[in-house]
Amino acid sequence: MTTPDTDLDSLITDWLTLPDVAERMDLPITKARQLVKDRQLVAVRRGERNVLSVPADFLSGDQVLKGLPGTLTLLADNKYTDEEALRWMFTADESLPGTPVQALRDNRGTEVRRRAQALGF
Repeated sequence: MTTPDTDLDSLITDWLTLPDVAERMDLPITKARQLVKDRQLVAVRRGERNVLSVPADFLSGDQVLKGLPGTLTLLADNKYTDEEALRWMFTADESLPGTPVQALRDNRGTEVRRRAQALGF
């Protein structure tokens, strides 16, 4: 049986701690924490030290990836946990093609949100 950490680490290879997110976005750490609280970003606890971490792909330069907050809201509305949302965002979908996070990075957010919304039906 795989642990959630192992499962997510097989899908997501590049993670940022909240201090890393704050530095990359040129924000105080309190603002980075607020982004997670407001579900603009999703963070999960990882590793031996149980550190809150965000997938690096959720940032584009010094900004939150366009379309990510709306997609995360749709997944939460469909009762996805943070871990399930991350798994969905980083699992390949042949109909996109690629992963939902790749599609967001390619500015195909409408397609991603359509699929996320359909999860509830």
